Amino acid sequence: MIIDGFSIALTILIVLLVLIVINAIKVLREYQRGVVFTLGRFTKVKGPGLILIIPVLQQMVRVDLRIVAMDVPSQDVISRDNVSVKVNAVVYFRVMDPDKAIIQVERYLEATSQLAQTTLRAVLGKHELDEMLAEREKLNADIQHILDAQTDAWGIKVTTVEIKHIDLNETMVRAIARQAEAERERRAKVIHAEGEKQAANTLMEAAEILAAQPSAMQLRYLQTLTQVAGDKSSTLVFPVPVDLITNLVGNVPDTSAASTGPSDDLSQ
Repeated sequence: MIIDGFSIALTILIVLLVLIVINAIKVLREYQRGVVFTLGRFTKVKGPGLILIIPVLQQMVRVDLRIVAMDVPSQDVISRDNVSVKVNAVVYFRVMDPDKAIIQVERYLEATSQLAQTTLRAVLGKHELDEMLAEREKLNADIQHILDAQTDAWGIKVTTVEIKHIDLNETMVRAIARQAEAERERRAKVIHAEGEKQAANTLMEAAEILAAQPSAMQLRYLQTLTQVAGDKSSTLVFPVPVDLITNLVGNVPDTSAASTGPSDDLSQ
């Protein structure tokens, strides 16, 4: 009976030792770290690989060092110009100091999510709707900078913030469509006016050149006659400028004086 009792006690002791050894051996992967507490006090950060802890006296909390892609739920945001929109985003961050992430904040994942939601509403509420739609990169940088500054005490590094979608109601969509159409019409009118201005300037320069050279005006008139004569119209009425006839007549030599000269000599 004594031997049987001794055997049972030895078996129980062996089982306890095995359990203690199993609980003392921890294996951490390359992207994991273990925050070790001894009697409730922070001891050190261990890992990766095989580590040993003292059961009962020490406890270990695993921390993942990989980048976390956290989805920020849709937030109701009122812009500076009093437009209500729904905005959602995604935040990329990672734990840089495992001990701070465990000691300085309770449930750092939840805390970072709540901070991202409030920061998203606060930053976007300072801008107008047009800025939200056109300057997303700037808004992303502003949100990332604020989050990174506030989570630094938690040992967390916010690397990127991306606004995924800005949801507008149908009334605002129609208003933006009308605004875009009006902007396109304005640009078309401005371009047309610029073309008319350039054409007027070119015609003015051409008129000055033709006025300075009457012969050039005559050549241009004759060229126009040639072009019009090529049409298939059976009857064509085209006005002839008096200046052109005057110039042509002025270039013809006066033969009347030459013809009267010999008769005067004979009469004498």
